[in-house]
Amino acid sequence: MRAMWLCVACAIAVGITACGSSNDSASTSGDFAVPKVPMQSSIGAGEGALNLVAWAGYAEDGSTDPNVNWVSQFEKNTGCKVNTKTAGTSDEMVTLMRTGRYDGVSASGNASVKLIAGGDVAPVNTKLLTNYSNIYPDLKNQPYNSVGGQMYGAPHGRGANLLMWRTDKVKPAPDSWSVVWDQNSPYKGKITAYDDPIYIADAALYLSKTQPDLKITNPYELDQTQFDAAVALLKKQKPLIGQYWSDYTKSQSAFAQGDVVEGTTWQVIANLLKADKVPVATVLPKEGSTGWSDTWMVSSKAAHPNCMYEWMNWIETPKVQAQVAEWFGEAPANSQACQYTTDPNHCKTYNAGDLNFWKKIAFWATPTSNCRDGRGNQCVDYSKWVQAWTEIKG
Repeated sequence: MRAMWLCVACAIAVGITACGSSNDSASTSGDFAVPKVPMQSSIGAGEGALNLVAWAGYAEDGSTDPNVNWVSQFEKNTGCKVNTKTAGTSDEMVTLMRTGRYDGVSASGNASVKLIAGGDVAPVNTKLLTNYSNIYPDLKNQPYNSVGGQMYGAPHGRGANLLMWRTDKVKPAPDSWSVVWDQNSPYKGKITAYDDPIYIADAALYLSKTQPDLKITNPYELDQTQFDAAVALLKKQKPLIGQYWSDYTKSQSAFAQGDVVEGTTWQVIANLLKADKVPVATVLPKEGSTGWSDTWMVSSKAAHPNCMYEWMNWIETPKVQAQVAEWFGEAPANSQACQYTTDPNHCKTYNAGDLNFWKKIAFWATPTSNCRDGRGNQCVDYSKWVQAWTEIKG
């Protein structure tokens, strides 16, 4: 479930913490205070270059697979030469964007709010987004991409963090996250997990289903007792882990070599492994999962803002959305993309417009001290998640 940002937030080095009381007017409206950053009113001539921070698979130029390329045509159409820096985690994205060297970023919810609150990104003029009317409504004006009805980006796509396993080594096929937490697992030392403090939410989500007495309703809004339980579970999991990954190529290699045989993955990793004939399969476990809803955001310091707007318009076109969605393994943001996928069942498989499915996904969000369910300032903020994650990994 998407976290509702019912707090006034302030940026800190690695996250944001609540800095207002529950009586603040911004709190009751569900918005948070942001620095004043001007919004672009029109798209001028392209500046000839575009520097992006992106998740792997979001800006393919044919170098990964010669048949997968939507960057080259964009460059030909606009004259904007694309340079992409692939990031492995949301924290890395925030750090890179704060250098001021990049024009835009494909931010997930645990990065976007930090960037908005820090004044690192500019509000986006949706009147300049030529495909905006076809974006699924439930991707617009969400707490992670807007403030007070003002959008701060162009929705890209969404998906779930999945459970993957080597079908030749793991029997029977799993349908629950219990396999990555089982202290008696026969695959001890060959389990993998995402290397990021936000992974604490995966433990919390599992506990919400298996230990209802903890009363966890949102894996990103944890009081100290709930947080301590999630951390304890992760410390018990540590001996089972053969690899914590943030670099998707390292995860791909570990599965290919058999160094790990099951654990958390992105569909793009599974796609690459299957292309290399590695026997893997994925599933959305019965407990549900965490996931991402990504937004292309414009840097407040962009040197090439016109090229960035051109990119947002290009990446949201139905045909390009279809290509990205199939390559990465996600649901497109543009509802018209489904008619252009090479697999006619892609959007059905990835539940593109299925609201009931997305209710099973806890989209990445930035934890704040202000619980947004009436408990007040009882929750553990992101800075403490970072500290705990360091302790968990040892």
